[in-house]
Amino acid sequence: QVQLVESGGGLVQPGGSLRLSCVVSGSIFSIYAMAWYRQAPGKQRELVAGITSGGSANYADSVKGRFTISRDNAKNTVYLQMNSLKSEDTAVYYCNARRIVAFWGQGIQVTVSS
Repeated sequence: QVQLVESGGGLVQPGGSLRLSCVVSGSIFSIYAMAWYRQAPGKQRELVAGITSGGSANYADSVKGRFTISRDNAKNTVYLQMNSLKSEDTAVYYCNARRIVAFWGQGIQVTVSS
C-alpha cells in the first residue's frame, strides 16, 4: 500500500524557517503529483503548495514567495521549505500524493510562536 510519512515540523519563532519532508513508499513516486496541505484549528484544510510529476509548482497566495516545494524522485521525497514563517502559518501540515486517487500522510505540527 502507499504510505506517506511527514517529518521536519516543530516549533519555530516568527521569521524562522523549517523544512518539511514527506517520504512516499509502496508505489512509483515519480508518477504522482504531490502537494502540501495544512489545517489550522477551527479552519478547513487548505492547499499550500503543489508540484506535478513534471516538476511544475504552484502555491497559495498566502505563502507565495516564502515557501518552496520541491521533489527528489530518486529519494521518493517531496519537500516544503518554509521561510519567513508567520504565526498564521501554524497548522498541521499534510502531505498528499495523487494520481487517479489521493493518498494522505498523517500530518505534522508546525507551530510558529515567539
